[in-house]
Amino acid sequence: MSRMEGKVALVSGGAEGIGAAVARLIVAEGGSVMLGDIQLEKAQELAAELGERADACQLDVRDLHQWEAAVSATRGRFGKLTVLCNIAGISEPGNVPDGALDVWERTIDINLHGPFYGMRAAIPAMEASGEKCAIVNIGSMIAMRPAAFVAAYSASKAGLRGLTQSVALDLAERGLPIRANMVHPGAIRTPMYNRYKFSGADTPENIETNFAATHPMNRIGEPEEVARAVVFLASDEASFTTGCDFTVDGGGSIRS
Repeated sequence: MSRMEGKVALVSGGAEGIGAAVARLIVAEGGSVMLGDIQLEKAQELAAELGERADACQLDVRDLHQWEAAVSATRGRFGKLTVLCNIAGISEPGNVPDGALDVWERTIDINLHGPFYGMRAAIPAMEASGEKCAIVNIGSMIAMRPAAFVAAYSASKAGLRGLTQSVALDLAERGLPIRANMVHPGAIRTPMYNRYKFSGADTPENIETNFAATHPMNRIGEPEEVARAVVFLASDEASFTTGCDFTVDGGGSIRS
């Protein structure tokens, strides 16, 4: 398959979870990928596994200068940048009255400031490529249907939804061939999910049962299922799609 042939992607959070699944599929579909992650050694190991069309760089998404360096590294290694996948994110429990302030600050920094900085750094490089380009931001079914126990996560993902739509409108109005869309996963079997599952708040079996029950399909999703949606939106097959919400949540955002 070659949906990503000729495409060059920068993937934040590319070392593991959804980011790693996206990177694998981009390469499988003929594209090239730069894995940006704070876990540089792990990202480098994956890049080596994926071969000559993959590389890795240090990326703390909270730092605009690191984003600028990552964009520069991608262009230096592959000659251009045509796809940005903002995958890096965190989720920690806490409500407004009692939740830890550092959880709020860290979540907003990573989940909202991070994609903002990524798009700020990437859009000029995409425009310079002269090619059709795409931005895909990872949201959450909680962006569509907020949850009481994760105030910061709910706010960050809802905020990113508004930001993505604003960027999509701006790029279209300026006549730039750059689309911006969101994929909203439900509970997906990633390291972030496992931190909840093995948190000790209940047995892992009960926690999984409770998470699965928030999805009408009554199961936990897999990273590859999210990756397929991301790569579709990043490809030219989605050429008339921008500002959209693509849910991969087993019906969780529309449940009664």
